[in-house]
Amino acid sequence: MTKKMPNAGGPAFYTLADAAWILGVEHDQLHHAIRVGVLPVVRRRSRLVIPADALRRVLEGGAR
Repeated sequence: MTKKMPNAGGPAFYTLADAAWILGVEHDQLHHAIRVGVLPVVRRRSRLVIPADALRRVLEGGAR
């Protein structure tokens, strides 16, 4: 079961742990999605994060 994302005004980026929790997947599944290009990551202050809009697209069913 997937978790709902917070309402508008939420964060612009999610940590990998938060994204895995929101998507309801294990960390290795999330890393696989990143490797094959389903989810983009960006580096923010030396941390890898996932843009909220990309996570939203995946939740809505459009992987790209």
